[in-house]
Amino acid sequence: MRFLLDDEQREFARSLDAMLTAAGTPSVLRAWAAGDHAPGRALWGRLADAGVFALAVPEAYGGLGPLPVETAVACVELGRHAVPGPVAETLAAGVLLGGAGGPAAEEWLPRIASGAVVSLRLAGHGPYALDADAADAVFTVDGDELRLAPGPGEPSASADPARRLFRPEAGGAVAAAGPGVREAARAAGDWASFATAALALGCGEELLRATVAYVKQRTQFGVPVGSFQAVKHRLADTLLGLEFARPLLYGAAVELAGGSAGAGAAVAAAKAAAGEAGYAAARTALQSHGAVGYTEELDLAWWLRRARPLRDAWGTPSACRARVLAG
Repeated sequence: MRFLLDDEQREFARSLDAMLTAAGTPSVLRAWAAGDHAPGRALWGRLADAGVFALAVPEAYGGLGPLPVETAVACVELGRHAVPGPVAETLAAGVLLGGAGGPAAEEWLPRIASGAVVSLRLAGHGPYALDADAADAVFTVDGDELRLAPGPGEPSASADPARRLFRPEAGGAVAAAGPGVREAARAAGDWASFATAALALGCGEELLRATVAYVKQRTQFGVPVGSFQAVKHRLADTLLGLEFARPLLYGAAVELAGGSAGAGAAVAAAKAAAGEAGYAAARTALQSHGAVGYTEELDLAWWLRRARPLRDAWGTPSACRARVLAG
């Protein structure tokens, strides 16, 4: 069976690509890493107007979703352009609040659909909340309690300066409680992992595209280095990794859309494959670019730094493989 995007989904991807190309995300990333969130928030607003964050918000709360396939389409494009901010976390928060219900859902879900930036920390997924200092809200879940953190907390070191990690302050108002919170958190964790897989795939695609363009221009011994057999093989292996991850990502989207009992394992398989493929693309890009790949001035450095954090966020490859085996 072949899974193909329809014309509307492909047009959605093209429109996002055009918007983000015009936005010039490298300058936005540099500003975000320096603590200036205004350009990133402006871009976030344009993405919200395009319906990106409404994809995970139920229709009852002013959203369009949940629509996993369209979410994958959007996140691949956002990953290709390295859009800053807690994209996966905001989408997952839409699923979390939609499942938990209550006053917090009524207040925050329409705001998420309209472009609010939300960070998230779930028990079992590490102690950090991404870009909590730039978020309008930071939600944390421990057991059966969903809380609105009172503050972003202390920052921690991150391999990507445009992905800042924070330990949210303890306590905060209880937004929802009960067994439904635990189940909603499980679903939100799957969505965060799923969206991160799509971001990793898009990041890898851009790394490969830029590397292919570079090895056609860089010469050695009077010929383009892209003509060397070893370089061709490395690039071909990178392409294969990305192309094998793609059907797993969209297969997971179909499982999520259908509410399948195997959706969690499908998401884990997609996350492991896409994360590893994106990281392999970064290693290929760094080697193929040579010394220039290590420079801060190279725009591609932002993608190089992003690939490994995306590989490990919301499920390391080993944890994802263990979940696939358990499933």
